[in-house]
Amino acid sequence: MTEQNFANHAKTVPAFHLFVLPVLFLNVGWSVYRWKLSLWSVDGAIWVLTSVALLLGIMFARTFALSVQDRVIRMEERLRCERLLPQDLQPRIVELEPGQLISLRFACDAELPALARKVLDEKIKDRKVIKQQIKNWRADYLRA
Repeated sequence: MTEQNFANHAKTVPAFHLFVLPVLFLNVGWSVYRWKLSLWSVDGAIWVLTSVALLLGIMFARTFALSVQDRVIRMEERLRCERLLPQDLQPRIVELEPGQLISLRFACDAELPALARKVLDEKIKDRKVIKQQIKNWRADYLRA
């Protein structure tokens, strides 16, 4: 695997992002087009509803998987913070929001305490800003 960093850490699944989603959107458009040609028939409406339901179902399934992943990351990072943060920062772990924890997961163990302090003190919430401040990237290849 190539070394992960800020520039390449976003995950794209070509079969999903470049095939499944476009085909599902095309299916919705085609269903609407055929429904119009059928003079707005009930049968055409059912096809449109089915194609929209299929698209939404796939998108919700992806969103649900990402939500579960974020919950697991949040738990892992809270445990990691308990282990690595100095005593004065320990009580502040609960102040870290999910997005902050999810971004901090990329910071190496040595870098985490200083970066967590900065995120908390400066109230940095933007995930991208947090990730851009990481100098020694800790890769995460097990993502949904």
